[in-house]
Amino acid sequence: MTKFMAAFACAGLLAGCAGGMGSGSEAAQVETARSVNYASALSDPRRLPEEVARDPLRKPAEMLAFMQLDPGDVIADIRPEEGYFTRLFAPLTGQYGHVYAFVPNQTAQRENAFADTLASTFPNVTRVTGKLEEMTFDRPLDVVFMGEEYHDFTIPRFGVDVAAMNRRVFEVLKPGGLYVILDHQAADGAGIGVSGTLHRIEAAELRRQVEAAGFVFDGETDAVRVPSDNHTLSVFDESIRGRTDRFVYRFRKPG
Repeated sequence: MTKFMAAFACAGLLAGCAGGMGSGSEAAQVETARSVNYASALSDPRRLPEEVARDPLRKPAEMLAFMQLDPGDVIADIRPEEGYFTRLFAPLTGQYGHVYAFVPNQTAQRENAFADTLASTFPNVTRVTGKLEEMTFDRPLDVVFMGEEYHDFTIPRFGVDVAAMNRRVFEVLKPGGLYVILDHQAADGAGIGVSGTLHRIEAAELRRQVEAAGFVFDGETDAVRVPSDNHTLSVFDESIRGRTDRFVYRFRKPG
């Protein structure tokens, strides 16, 4: 249970002793508070204008709601690059939460500077660089997030043992913690075969790999699905760039 949810639970217990709100009302209050928190993160002045301009396609409010992210949570943003999502996670998790901007060794030469900028902008962001299979943080995590990066890690030239990476994600999460993955959908049956060419991955194959590490599938959202995408073009093709069909899966560590 996050600090945010625990606070609501305590408030509910006190209200119950006084003949207060029922559980339905408490749940509604939690959702209302979350909506306010998400709106505040979206309007944070430290977000870059060019990132704000991407919001209609990236659906950040829906993404944050799906991730169930709350103030006080501890999250790792795996390969954040320029930091679109980190700039949302940091104000949302707040002074009692923390965001780890994790940069894989393979991309550190270019991307450490991005993560260092994020860490200098937000006091609750720390840059961590290392092997994906051995990622280490100084406290257990509530959430691990990968935004349009998982498919890259399956490309042989990237040199990642993806099964070991998923097992390590499982280890660094708290019991009940969430592993949330956003990626570009490949055609049915494609598996990881087009990861290095079209930069897509078949959702069913990704799910199989993550569940093999011990995770339980916990839901999906169609917030960023694009039915008109026929899955045959590279995500960098100018005719579809930024408008690909993307899936978002949420997995939970049992406990």
